[in-house]
Amino acid sequence: MTEAKKPTKKPRGVAQLIAGACIACGARCQSVCPVNCVDMNDAGEPVVNGAKCIGCQKCVKICPATALEMYFTPEERKILDELAASATPVEEEIDPEAAALAEKLAGYRGVWVFIEQTEGEPAKVSWELLGIGKELAAKLGVDLCAMVIGENVEHLCREAFAYGATRAYLVDAPVFRNYRTEAYVEACCHLIDRYKPEVILMGATGMGRDLAGAVATRVATGLTADCTGLDIDAKRNLMQTRPAFGGNIMATIMCDKFRPQMATVRPNVMPLPDRTGASTGEIIREEFTVPEENIFTKVIEIIRDARSKSHVDIAGADFIVSGGRGMMAPENFTLLQDLADELSGVVGASRSAVDAGWMPGDRQVGQTGKTVRPKIYIACGISGAIQHLVGMQDSDIVIAINRDRNAPIFEVATYGIVGDLFQIVPMLTEHIRELKRRKGRD
Repeated sequence: MTEAKKPTKKPRGVAQLIAGACIACGARCQSVCPVNCVDMNDAGEPVVNGAKCIGCQKCVKICPATALEMYFTPEERKILDELAASATPVEEEIDPEAAALAEKLAGYRGVWVFIEQTEGEPAKVSWELLGIGKELAAKLGVDLCAMVIGENVEHLCREAFAYGATRAYLVDAPVFRNYRTEAYVEACCHLIDRYKPEVILMGATGMGRDLAGAVATRVATGLTADCTGLDIDAKRNLMQTRPAFGGNIMATIMCDKFRPQMATVRPNVMPLPDRTGASTGEIIREEFTVPEENIFTKVIEIIRDARSKSHVDIAGADFIVSGGRGMMAPENFTLLQDLADELSGVVGASRSAVDAGWMPGDRQVGQTGKTVRPKIYIACGISGAIQHLVGMQDSDIVIAINRDRNAPIFEVATYGIVGDLFQIVPMLTEHIRELKRRKGRD
């Protein structure tokens, strides 16, 4: 018998820097090198010790600027060319660390959305998250699931099915009647440990922010807050986009070594999906509870905020007329109120107007205020800083009024009017009144 020919071992090469390509990102390549063969020079560029390099390519893969490449000697290159031209089996060296990580991550499947509720009343952001969650689940080839926690809240499972969920995990017990961090964290972690979801989405509300941070800490995974965009890459990683550095850039963050991948999304950022007539799906009831004596907070009474007449919910308005620093003084906002009244809308404001004390904080639109998606957004005297645009750029129609024809607001505006708002706004208001009078006569 002839001895079977051993497969040719594929050369691994050594890493080397591409001249002029390094962006001095902060020594990421050095941090992942398993054999400590990467040092950094004074310019923040890697210096690779070729004698110690094992060709694992970890530094090459993590480099955000593709500034590192694998170098092969002429002899190694010849072997690679021969292997490529022949059908000779190639013995690939398996990285034990990478194999262990892949095996761990493969145990997590499914996109989950936490259904936020207060006394059985769901938060609208939960349905918005089911919309984007359905897209993510389709790309991953997994189920879209709802996570429902409370008392007598099974009806929310059926409501979640109407918005696209195919399965709901229900934890229903008296101890979960009112939201308390300790109890809800225990319930979430119990479900995560047992069913291992791949992605968990929560609303960036008071409850969602509190719960998401506590759960992520408990299960030792990453969390990206206030996301404005979500997608899936080729390696099943959740691409989480959010404003960074005060809103001056948009950063895409990935949690590629831990599961579940968790993100919170502000209300009104994602479009509300259509509600279907179907309300059937699989409900998995978990008989789980937390002893009352283990919870240190007690809810004595829920007091609904009797908002003053001056309060408006700008996040849910269909028509918003917003003013910025160009309004010059607080009394000038009456011009915007007149226009908003004719449109059956509300008055909003930029951060500069709120900081000046011209409008209350609950009217602020932007990164540090409310995110809105009205049918029509009229920006008056607002220059259009990125922090403001983040909060209103998804409006169906944006109308900008500004003296400065180079104002950034015009870049996102559907219609732009260059001129004096103190002349234009009253004219718009009067024109709308006249149209309504004509319609009344007809």
